[in-house]
Amino acid sequence: MKRTILIVQWIPRILCILAILFIGMFSLDVFDPRLTIWQQIAGFLMHNIPAFVMIVFLVVAWKYELLGGIIIAALGIGFAPYLFRGNYHMNHSVWMSLGVVAMINLPFIITGGLFILSHYLKKKHPV
Repeated sequence: MKRTILIVQWIPRILCILAILFIGMFSLDVFDPRLTIWQQIAGFLMHNIPAFVMIVFLVVAWKYELLGGIIIAALGIGFAPYLFRGNYHMNHSVWMSLGVVAMINLPFIITGGLFILSHYLKKKHPV
């Protein structure tokens, strides 16, 4: 049981880090030789705001698994309609937009659920 708790404890942390790196990867499109270095840095920082916010919530979840898990899952669920609407207006495809939403938000929803599960497992079976 101890090993299961450790696995459930570390999977959401690793998954959240990978998901943050994934959404941070989308900010690399701001690098354009036609822009000044300051425009590129400003664009890079602005595009990484969601990743920075998720890093803050990962730190919270690392310390307080229940609270952080709820916040991360809620952000994953709450951001889905906004992301769907933006993608649907670009491509006018429901299925493609749902795929984008699932690809970006599902890792955070799963991560939040795993943080909550880890909290309750450790509460039920102290390590």
